[in-house]
Amino acid sequence: MCTTLAPLCTIVHMTLDADALPAAGPASATVRRARNGDLLVFAVNGFAFASWMSRVPDVREMLLLTPGQLSLLLLAVSAGALCGLPLAGLVTHRLGATRAVRFGMALALPGLVLAAGCVDARLPLVWVMPGLFLLGLGTGVWDVAQNLEGTIIEQSLGRAIMPWFHAAFSAGTVLAALIGALMVWWQVPISLHIGVVAALTAAVVLWGTAQFLPAFEESPDSPSVRVRPARSAWTEPRTLLIGVMVLAAAFTEGTANDWLAVAFVDGHQLDKALGVVALAVFLSFMTAGRILGTGLLDRFGRVPVLRVLFGSAIAGCLLVVFGSAWVAFVGAAIWGIGASLGFPVGMSAAADDPARAHARLSVVSTIGYTAFLAGPPLLGFLGDHFGILRSLTVVGAVSLLALLVIPAARPLPSALGQLT
Repeated sequence: MCTTLAPLCTIVHMTLDADALPAAGPASATVRRARNGDLLVFAVNGFAFASWMSRVPDVREMLLLTPGQLSLLLLAVSAGALCGLPLAGLVTHRLGATRAVRFGMALALPGLVLAAGCVDARLPLVWVMPGLFLLGLGTGVWDVAQNLEGTIIEQSLGRAIMPWFHAAFSAGTVLAALIGALMVWWQVPISLHIGVVAALTAAVVLWGTAQFLPAFEESPDSPSVRVRPARSAWTEPRTLLIGVMVLAAAFTEGTANDWLAVAFVDGHQLDKALGVVALAVFLSFMTAGRILGTGLLDRFGRVPVLRVLFGSAIAGCLLVVFGSAWVAFVGAAIWGIGASLGFPVGMSAAADDPARAHARLSVVSTIGYTAFLAGPPLLGFLGDHFGILRSLTVVGAVSLLALLVIPAARPLPSALGQLT
């Protein structure tokens, strides 16, 4: 358990202690506050989402869902996110990062509470899915806005720290998974659990966004907003290839979030609480990879590090599927490390040119989150025919695809002087 909690404790320490993060330069008080605020915004984003995911085994049992039906339920979140992500750049442009995050939260949290209440009332799927759609819609806007803020902070610091923001997200998911395991064990009603999570999340987001930098807060009439490049980011080969890499990373990470606990329960015949602990192991080691990965990125560069990590994801997945129950826990840890940097490095690569960051991040995020749309039904379909555990082997195939497109993440020449 100490190993599981260590990455979480490290992230909490970094958030509270400004000196634990890279120095921000002479006029850095505002940047440090923004950095810590965005760390907390990322963390509670992960905390809220993973609180729901930690109760998925209960949801399946209470609503008597087959793997295919459960995949449809998870699909509602993905569909909402894919509606929100293409609009997120425009929303952030119009509202600014602070209000965009708050707007996303105002959609996501009521949706989360609505879905939990419908599950506790044991209503049919059609009643639960609208709440999950709102959760995905709000999270899509929230995600792009917090990443835009993170890229400006990263460029202000002059070091590759985007993985630290995503480590904060992962730390939030670790805490949520551990608390979720206790909630499952104590048989706490889902609506009570999620209601408290929503209230705490709202309070933290309001404080964290108040610390954001004024970047992306310009008036629509300002010169920087009026002048836009004519070329669409959807026509840029490098942006599209980065999107494919992020899609693979999102699939590698999202498949574990959605199905790992269920796979350990069904495939390895473990108790539901131990299934959630397996998810916590994955999330803990993914968090550790994001904390330690910044130094590796600065030293070796993006491409070599990503190649090793996607290879690790393949190895970890195979151990989970084909190993014994305890070997599978080791595999979950290796899988977590392998999934740690693909998504945040993709966000940094998309934002190498600050003038195009809005458009490129929206495109890359939209492509990446397609994995959350395609993943649940694909895994559910395979699970109905081969079992959820065996269906996880598809993660290895997707990670092989990522190995082919990783070179697109090399920094642009203009960014080489700032970030590795």
